[in-house]
Amino acid sequence: MKVSELGLDRWLADEASHLCEPGMALARVTAVDRGRYLIRGEGGEVPAELTGRFLHLTESSTDLPCVGDGVCVIYRDAGAQASIHHLLPRRSVLRRKAAGRDVEYQMMAANIDVAFIVQSCHFDFNARRLERYLVMVRDGHIEPVVLLTKTDLVSPEELERLTDQVRHMAVGVKIVCISNVTGAGVDQVRGLMASGKTYCLLGSSGVGKTTLINRLLGDDALETRAVSHTGEGRHTTTRRHLIVLPGGGLLIDMPGMRELGMLGADEGIEATFNDIHALAQHCRYPDCRHGSEPGCEVRAAIARRELSEAHLQNYLKLRQESDFHALSHVERRKKDRAFGRFVHAYKKRQDG
Repeated sequence: MKVSELGLDRWLADEASHLCEPGMALARVTAVDRGRYLIRGEGGEVPAELTGRFLHLTESSTDLPCVGDGVCVIYRDAGAQASIHHLLPRRSVLRRKAAGRDVEYQMMAANIDVAFIVQSCHFDFNARRLERYLVMVRDGHIEPVVLLTKTDLVSPEELERLTDQVRHMAVGVKIVCISNVTGAGVDQVRGLMASGKTYCLLGSSGVGKTTLINRLLGDDALETRAVSHTGEGRHTTTRRHLIVLPGGGLLIDMPGMRELGMLGADEGIEATFNDIHALAQHCRYPDCRHGSEPGCEVRAAIARRELSEAHLQNYLKLRQESDFHALSHVERRKKDRAFGRFVHAYKKRQDG
């Protein structure tokens, strides 16, 4: 398999020419599981591990390889295993606030061209959650495409209503309606995927992601479970894994995410809520909070029914959440650096 077929484009190849030393090969991380890695290079997919030097120089968990990363490796045991020596720069990222109380980024995948955001028409459709996905994707410089699944379980009128709602929320974003039962829309998704490009599927558990992948693969390579009486699927994806599709595209299957915390996602929020951002430029006060301030153009648009109150409230919530966690993240980094300087000074005194 050629390097170009792994989704490592010319930009990443140029970066590799500077980082990869003689004797090293360029590969791509296809899976990560508890500190163990799978990488795929021209010779196929093999297990890999980080070198001690790599771990020693790593300052944050975000500096560790994730699915989709390009890496410089040295093969061992006649190519049956590899050691990861360098991580290439990322041209796009999929990240969120780490689950729980940790104020840190969690890297989920890298170097993705298009993210398919999957929403079920029957039980899972959630406009506010879709907006969170759009923020996450756009903040990572990834193109979003919305897939509406289980269309066979709703009436044509309901499907049209949901499609119009998504079109209003995600201006300019492609929308594809899919039925994993009849196969409608699957060829349209396949037509959006180009050889050598990388895609991912984002969505809650059971919305039909694994079934869609099996259709794209043309077999039942990935296990699925029975669908419940509510129409909710029970998928079995437990880790992120990059797979190569028959047409040459590369696809990352993502487990369903319960938490989509925002951390420093200003760019993604502005892009997703561009309608509010544009209106806010005409508010009387530059620091308008779009509450009860006089001359608020955003509130005026809501009064004219050009903008929904729910859309504004989600924008304000995500903005507050992102800013709060970003401030906490900066403070944590300061404390980490201060502690590092303390340890360094202590060691110098001990050595002296």
